[in-house]
Amino acid sequence: MKAHSNLPHPHNQRLLRGQTPTYERLQARFAGDHAESHGPLILQCGWGRLLIGHTFSSPDKLAAELLNEQPGERDIALYVAAPQQVLAQAPQQLFLDPSDALRLWFTDYRPARRPFRGFRIRRVHSDEDWAAINRLYLSRGMLPVDPSNVTPRHQGGPAYWLAEDAETGTVIGTVMGINHAKAFRDPEGGSSLWCLAVDPQSSRPGVGEALVRHLIEHFMSRGLAYLDLSVLHGNQQAKSLYHKLRFRELPTFAIKCKNGINQSLFLGPGPEKGLNPYAKIIVDEAHRRGIEVQVQDADAGLFTLTQGGRRIRCRESLCDLTSAVSMSLCQDKTLTHRALDRASLRQPQQRLAGSAQENAAFLEEHSALVVKPVDGEQGQGVAVDLRTPQEVEEAIAHAKQFDTRVILESYHPGQDLRIVMIGYEVVAAAIRRPAEVIGDGRHSIRKLIEAQSRRRMAATGGESRIPLDGETERTLSAAGFTYDDVLPSGQRLAVRRTANLHTGGTLEDVTERLHPALADAAIRAARALEIPVTGLDLLVTEADQADYVIIEANERPGLANHEPQPTAERFVDLLFPLSRELLHRDNRDQPHPNVEAPA
Repeated sequence: MKAHSNLPHPHNQRLLRGQTPTYERLQARFAGDHAESHGPLILQCGWGRLLIGHTFSSPDKLAAELLNEQPGERDIALYVAAPQQVLAQAPQQLFLDPSDALRLWFTDYRPARRPFRGFRIRRVHSDEDWAAINRLYLSRGMLPVDPSNVTPRHQGGPAYWLAEDAETGTVIGTVMGINHAKAFRDPEGGSSLWCLAVDPQSSRPGVGEALVRHLIEHFMSRGLAYLDLSVLHGNQQAKSLYHKLRFRELPTFAIKCKNGINQSLFLGPGPEKGLNPYAKIIVDEAHRRGIEVQVQDADAGLFTLTQGGRRIRCRESLCDLTSAVSMSLCQDKTLTHRALDRASLRQPQQRLAGSAQENAAFLEEHSALVVKPVDGEQGQGVAVDLRTPQEVEEAIAHAKQFDTRVILESYHPGQDLRIVMIGYEVVAAAIRRPAEVIGDGRHSIRKLIEAQSRRRMAATGGESRIPLDGETERTLSAAGFTYDDVLPSGQRLAVRRTANLHTGGTLEDVTERLHPALADAAIRAARALEIPVTGLDLLVTEADQADYVIIEANERPGLANHEPQPTAERFVDLLFPLSRELLHRDNRDQPHPNVEAPA
């Protein structure tokens, strides 16, 4: 490995002190004769282009090339030393990216003290790998990669790596890196990191850190000197990781085009600030179609959409099209049960909690029970697979904190399937899995749960976390553990019995393999409740098998949980049918507006 001095080059010393050179001096220092002999450097990354600012001979040429951005892509000009000169060329079309640039000098790098276990990191090899990476990018609100439109590595193009779960083979993380020495003959031997994404539903700890370290050590082995990256200013979780690895602030700039993808970056926080992900996904789709949005209460997810003479109020996915009667049929689980029973749909046996003797008799009849409040949401007050009268009575007491009326249901094992219905059509289906942790042989179960909760909260805007409550403690106890036990390395442990996302559950999209019998049952249930938008919860053997029981209907399903399925698009289609035709006519090539930067 090439040795590096602890003292950075004088130019980089100026950068670290904030003394950024003029555009002309930076261009001359880095590019030399590059721009004239080879032309400006443009790398195609599959989601857009990287324009290396100092390889352009003048600000007007850089601005002109940025304006050649193709529909559906997102170009980035980086290492722009004098951004005001570039912005002045097209102030209505270009903007200064508010992200922060960071740099790690490899002389500052310290390897990890312990190896990361449970996954492996490798290069992308096949179409299946690209499809898996794009599923991950779409789930994180990022632009997918078109692998046919990527500059080859031998020409200085980017290299993509993926993290693959050693047990399941699932892609749980990915990162892209660029070797600057190959890309533009960087005399200082730099490199950069882009498109870091980790599956928020993976229980494997340290995936993001391992990918960053892999990229660092890969470029170190190539004799390079530093790694740069760009991170959204408010992304504190990512910044904490980078500061831990000894990255420093870098006073350089990036410029992008004003387009639907970048809208939130150049418009800044508007009245939609504070909306949760379930409201924001709908508001973003409405903005994309030119529908007026008025936010009445961001904390509650209340907003009004207006187009022409049509005005519809919403609370997340609950809207004026859902009648009060239909809403009450979903909220009151006893009414839900009776309505679906009249439609001859399969359901668990159900009764209201009564005396201890009556409850014990119902338990004896069914061997195991589920206890839940009559009017409850987000898994609050739900206890599953209760097998003793004492457990049942304790669960009833807990459920009464959320509703004085409590129901008992026969317990049915199986996978928890959520089907999202919009306009009486199946739009998305996903298997929901209870929260689980994976042992590392070092940390207590409590610490593992807390770490998993932080990842889930960061990925869902604070909507999903694993509560350290009596239900979690009871689940651990049934498995023979306590919060303070250290789980053996590699061992998986479910810490909840319900698969609700608000209590840390995860999703696996199964829309494409949903059995026709399950889709038919969902359609019949929505029709029976006469509700245009609903999330139906079923227990199934497998998503591609016909067996089921319906356990609940949700009048306000979380649409953001099912990307990349087009839940928000179909919801806005339902509310404003004419906007769909206008969208395809005027904005045919534009991607989804809530796509975040791939950097």
